[in-house]
Amino acid sequence: MQYVDPNLPRHIFGWHSPNLSLDMPIVSYGERGHPLLLFPTAQADFLENERFFLIKSIEPLIFAGKVRVFSIDSINKHAWMNDDLHPLEKARRQRLYSQYIEEEVAPHICRVCGDVRIATSGASFGAFHAANTLFRRPDLFDTVIAMSGFYDLEPGYTEGHMNDDIYFNNPVSYLSNLHGRDLDLLKHHTQIHIVSGRGAYEAPHRSEQLSRVLSTRGIAHNLDLWGYDVNHDWPWWRRMLPHYIGERLGW
Repeated sequence: MQYVDPNLPRHIFGWHSPNLSLDMPIVSYGERGHPLLLFPTAQADFLENERFFLIKSIEPLIFAGKVRVFSIDSINKHAWMNDDLHPLEKARRQRLYSQYIEEEVAPHICRVCGDVRIATSGASFGAFHAANTLFRRPDLFDTVIAMSGFYDLEPGYTEGHMNDDIYFNNPVSYLSNLHGRDLDLLKHHTQIHIVSGRGAYEAPHRSEQLSRVLSTRGIAHNLDLWGYDVNHDWPWWRRMLPHYIGERLGW
């Protein structure tokens, strides 16, 4: 089965991450346009978004040069979704994943695309990573399209523990106290889109929670809750992502 048009520029590569001590593959689609870093759901790999036709849903926009996509692996199976680990060890590994993104992936994308800020997106657990990535480093990232996500690791994943690794990777925690240049960038120089359905297995209250935190900090954002027929599933994410890239973003 072909998941993408055979004429779509597609390149698989990667490297051994010094932060993670893992071989980390990455796939890119397209050759020009605003760079978009795409995260998989749950414990999935860098090709999940292709296999579930999310890339296919934005193919016309990639061909048109509106967006150039980079998709990476999740490490949730080594961190938050590994039940054999203590929460503080899970958090340590999350910190290393954030460093991998900021110190390895983002510089690579900038080498390929030029010195530009990068957009992020993902669905479900991928939305958490997409949002956390933008909020941690708005100097590197300028747009987030977070679909059907959650943005607070407490209490389920942290089990009552707290340290710097958790705090600085838990958006509702650190956003509440953000100040200085990062707050200014988020207020005036980013696009934040928090999108969720209200149907089966969706958790719109998680998006509303993040929206409240952003509002208390004066950070402009778009909270977009779709209908009660919109479920936590790929067919809807295949509608959400092209809607935002094609119609809502000023790229």
